[in-house]
Amino acid sequence: MQAKLAVEQLTKRFPAPDALGPGGEAAAWVDVLSGVSLHVGEREFVTLLGPSGCGKSTLCNIVAGLVRADEGTVLLDGVPLGTTRGRVAYMQQKDLLLPWRTVVDNAILGLEVQGVPRRDARDEALGLLRAFGLEGFARAYPAALSGGMRQRVALVRTLLCRRAMLVLDEPFGALDAMTRSAMQGYLLRLRAEFDRTVLFITHDVEEAVLLSDRIYVLTARPGRVRAELDVPFAHPRRATDDGVVRRKAEILELLQAEMAGALG
Repeated sequence: MQAKLAVEQLTKRFPAPDALGPGGEAAAWVDVLSGVSLHVGEREFVTLLGPSGCGKSTLCNIVAGLVRADEGTVLLDGVPLGTTRGRVAYMQQKDLLLPWRTVVDNAILGLEVQGVPRRDARDEALGLLRAFGLEGFARAYPAALSGGMRQRVALVRTLLCRRAMLVLDEPFGALDAMTRSAMQGYLLRLRAEFDRTVLFITHDVEEAVLLSDRIYVLTARPGRVRAELDVPFAHPRRATDDGVVRRKAEILELLQAEMAGALG
């Protein structure tokens, strides 16, 4: 499978916040990622799992061009990523909707940045809002929406960035179980109908197994790849399917062993 995204020997460290010199310079460093290598194939759905603080979000920020790696390379379609922003569509856990803009005007932010005429952008957005069950809320403001609806708007905005690669950093982490399940269905529909490649971050092992083609399990900080696991089950998947239950148990065992080692 051709790699849409290739990460090779990625390392990142940050200044220790409690170890700064008199001039504000770093007197000590915290290693966050250490030699991480992974790949995401064209039109593949790959998930990163790992303990809190293992560098998952830092890796996302590097792939999105928001943070520079200290060592290693990131290739998108075979081209070095550097710190160029805008080559992937990036959705974070917070929906980041602008409260003074309506739903449709929040959805078209990426298109506006790309110079698409406002009327054309709104026409495109309205079609997607209908597909995501938001046709009656295009003129509403974010304060009038539920958490799940806000996340659907954020998904529409991410899709409208017109990027083949989506990076989603725990987009459903703050939602209740029922809303989260519904959002998982929307995400699978987005992938199937809009032919996107997805790098997905979550703390939820069951969510990872239900959605993914492959899963990378990271170690505790500094994050390294502990395991790479295929999830070769046809969609739709149910949490009670035998294969899903077995894979979930295997991943939980890996994570529990990792946490036990990290704690001593």
